[in-house]
Amino acid sequence: MPRFRAALLAVLAAAPLLVACGEDGGPVTLGWYVGQESSGAYREIARRCTDASAGRYAIRLEQLPRSADAQREALVRRLAARDRTVDLIGLDVIWTAEFAGAGWLRPWDAERATAVSRGVLAGPLATATYRGRLWAVPFTSNTQLLWYRKSRVPAPPPTWDRLIDTAELLPAGQGTFAVQGGRYEGYTAWVAALLASAGTGLVADPEDPDRARADLAPGPAARALGVVSRLARSPVAGSGLSVATETESSDLVLSGAAALTVAYPTLYAAARADAPDLLADLGWARYPAVLAGVPSRPPLGGLNLGVSSYSRHPGPAFDAAACLRSAAHQQLAAVRGGLPPTLELVYDVPAVRAQFPFAVLLRESIAAAAPRPATPAWSDVSLAVQQVLHPPASVDPERAVPELRRRIDDALASQALL
Repeated sequence: MPRFRAALLAVLAAAPLLVACGEDGGPVTLGWYVGQESSGAYREIARRCTDASAGRYAIRLEQLPRSADAQREALVRRLAARDRTVDLIGLDVIWTAEFAGAGWLRPWDAERATAVSRGVLAGPLATATYRGRLWAVPFTSNTQLLWYRKSRVPAPPPTWDRLIDTAELLPAGQGTFAVQGGRYEGYTAWVAALLASAGTGLVADPEDPDRARADLAPGPAARALGVVSRLARSPVAGSGLSVATETESSDLVLSGAAALTVAYPTLYAAARADAPDLLADLGWARYPAVLAGVPSRPPLGGLNLGVSSYSRHPGPAFDAAACLRSAAHQQLAAVRGGLPPTLELVYDVPAVRAQFPFAVLLRESIAAAAPRPATPAWSDVSLAVQQVLHPPASVDPERAVPELRRRIDDALASQALL
């Protein structure tokens, strides 16, 4: 604990404080636009930072819709209109390059960037960086683990193929392997993680718009897409695979229908709240590998905090962002909201370990996770994946790879925002 307190004090002290007042001599109001968070953690953190500013600023929480797509659309419309009420932006980790490339984010200067990067896990830090500069500060993170019923799968094997083999040997109705196969960003995240685990990716040189192109090395890409095809055509996939999101996957586990799933830690929280009898039988392991002996690259999610280019109060906004993502506030978000931290040391706090009994594995998985490509055209790249590779049972790896490569090249050429 002394080590954690020392690190916390260092992080808080590193962020310079600027004095700022509103037109009437009072604190400036900073609008923090962020997706809805049901536990109240964001609101409490905003209140604490307002109080800690000693009258320099007041953070006004502006909640966006729950859907990530709806959040992005709302932010794109406001920022394209140069809305000056937007000071702080809650950015899904896949939006950094797009928003920075559009000129909507202020970069963090070298001194501030060094201060807020200290102690951050590598994966989350990469999602906040574009073309060598820090454009946002990692606030919360997330990744998927393999979850399994210990009574049915006592020792889960490490690869997708062997897991499918194991599920197929279980009695009928007990071996469902739940994944997110619906036509949405969660499906793209699965595909991207499989590709990274197989040694390739969707986009090469993503941060250079002049050189960016489809990656998809033929052999590794076909191997990764072969996992999608095999699982989708297996009897353990379940009839709802092509429409499944995280919610449906979680429900299959909580109801007892699924023996295996890949899911974010919210599954554990849901089991604790809604199916406590299940907890003793719920095991966790690292995200499955595509290739035996080659560590997996799990999908990476989370939230970064950016400062709008159109903010009238950039100095206080940077100070507020540094406060919001402090170690103490990441601990609050983890304990109250179940949101995994981005600061490595926060995982050692006893209250965080109580919230996440799998905290060590979660931290290791986030550190090893594969960020989706940092390209301003990511939304179109993701749409190309969903168009070519859906429904999952239709995937023919040998035919899909060249078609997906062509669609991604078209998406990168368009650099579209909407």
